[in-house]
Amino acid sequence: MKADVQNLITLYQKTSKHSNYQVLPTQLKNIISEESLQIKSRHEEERLTYILDKVKVADSVFCDIGGNSGFFTFELLNHGAQKGIFYEGNRDHAAFVQAASEILNLQEKIEIHDQYFDFQNDIADSLKKHIDVTILFNVLHHVGDDYGHINNIESARENIINELKKMAQMTSLLVFQLGFNWMGDRNRCLFREGTKKEMIDWLKDNLRNEWEILHIGIAENHENTIVYRDVNSSNIERNDSLGEFLNRPIFILKSKLL
Repeated sequence: MKADVQNLITLYQKTSKHSNYQVLPTQLKNIISEESLQIKSRHEEERLTYILDKVKVADSVFCDIGGNSGFFTFELLNHGAQKGIFYEGNRDHAAFVQAASEILNLQEKIEIHDQYFDFQNDIADSLKKHIDVTILFNVLHHVGDDYGHINNIESARENIINELKKMAQMTSLLVFQLGFNWMGDRNRCLFREGTKKEMIDWLKDNLRNEWEILHIGIAENHENTIVYRDVNSSNIERNDSLGEFLNRPIFILKSKLL
């Protein structure tokens, strides 16, 4: 067991552009000390709390696209999901999830793909299955960088909408976040003013035939603690003190095509 745990720590600590972004899921906190890791959390637990309040996870089959080191995959299983389908293009992250699933005896519950999600072939493959919920957090604005061949912002915007439209054929619910900056470059903002309202209106206008927006969660600073609350006239305003990441809304969408 010691060797297995050390392997997990080694895999977690391998560095890349998107490394060390997620805290450990509940099941691993009893095995690995978070103090032994350098974690740059993106408020996974706060986002999970919002999801669990809005989405029926128990007995579901879910897909986690760009799942990083697997926090949401393991937590959804921990909250009663039946099976998870995990995609991650970083081989070290995927290997971490594979090793963790073996230690936790969850191999039968996680289908691991150590590759970037292919919006053509993998959506077609998913139609053979019933996927209740898909997690798609902060992936699509990396088109042309981490995956795909896009060379300008307008093409990136068009690609993002097209991929979201395709996904309405794949999953009943989509839990989705999008960055404001194409490829993470603050000089390539996808929206002129970089506001939450622009992003919300853009998605509403372009996805009205494919998706119903059930909920929009917005991060707020409440007594020095981050909480996600439903969008309202106050929290829809951009709050630069929170930083770019916490200005990204969480969208929970229901397919109109399934």
